[in-house]
Amino acid sequence: MRILIIGGGIGGLTAAIALRQAGLDTTVFERAAELREIGAGITLWANAIKALGQLGLAGEIMALGMPELQGSIRSAGGQVLARLDNAALREQFGAPSVALHRADLQSTLLGALGREHVQLGRQLVRFEQDVAGVTAHFADGSSARGDALVGADGLHSSVRAQLHGHRPPIYAGYTAWRAVVPFDHARLAAGESWGRGMRFGQVALARGQVYWFAAKNTPPGERSPAGEKAALLALFRGWHAPIEQLIAAADEAQILRNDIFDRPPLEHWGAGRVTLLGDAAHPMTPNLGQGACQAIEDALVLAKMLRGQPNPLYALREYESRRIGRTAWLVAQSRRVGAVGQWQGPLAVRLRELAARYLLPAVQSRQLRAILSHEV
Repeated sequence: MRILIIGGGIGGLTAAIALRQAGLDTTVFERAAELREIGAGITLWANAIKALGQLGLAGEIMALGMPELQGSIRSAGGQVLARLDNAALREQFGAPSVALHRADLQSTLLGALGREHVQLGRQLVRFEQDVAGVTAHFADGSSARGDALVGADGLHSSVRAQLHGHRPPIYAGYTAWRAVVPFDHARLAAGESWGRGMRFGQVALARGQVYWFAAKNTPPGERSPAGEKAALLALFRGWHAPIEQLIAAADEAQILRNDIFDRPPLEHWGAGRVTLLGDAAHPMTPNLGQGACQAIEDALVLAKMLRGQPNPLYALREYESRRIGRTAWLVAQSRRVGAVGQWQGPLAVRLRELAARYLLPAVQSRQLRAILSHEV
């Protein structure tokens, strides 16, 4: 059986690894002409680490990152509102949460798959399927034939658009900035800090680096005429240390800015010999850190369903039935958490601080148990 995967991101590469380990001839088709080091930091939670362990990759990936041992929710002034003990989570769920550079993760996955199984510069134009197979047609005039096609081509998926129509994603109401900078870990206040319509997060990475991110309520599409660094320094002036120092440590070119989007969950992902995976299927806001983790889960379940199953149509529908409910719940939960984190009215912010102090630990424990205890 031959599987065509459209998209060479984390989900597409992981799916290709899992499928090839299951004995299926699998090729990834990526629209970019080269796979460059892009993105900033990423956290892989215990559910993703355990899934990667089934592919024999957990040890190598954990060696590239830093285990997140402690984290806190703070006010803009630095008052600790709630703490998260990740060491206890590791004990409870059998795997750590690891923070690493997205480029390191992508490079590791690409190495595990083998570059010979990735075709670059192949932008999907359309696909056609019949009773015998599915054909992908690319912008360069080439085509590829397979038994099944997996759209792992992200938020603006061409595969999803052909299956479900062209619909714009839903703006979450805030934009985000991200950067990776060299910084003394001893000076960090790991976790997130919440202000009025703004948040700032900081996470230790390997090799003396720190991943930081910021979010602010703003209309979509806005940019800072004087530069994003200057805008961030003005926005977060007076917040607790070392937030201003972390922003100052980044060069303008290092700061990525992206508006935050998701999509409403689909009742079904694919049709016939075609399905979706990762952000193409269930794009979610980053508030639970589960976007890449759920793509990795998808990849493992997809491979398990296709392994030894001569009928790909049955296998793809079974894969979807096992994944739609969980991912739809996470899309909704992530949007809800982000909405609360972005509250900006004075009374709402005060209520949020009280809730974080007295209610968040119990709520967070239930939520994390549902997310992290899952076994694919």
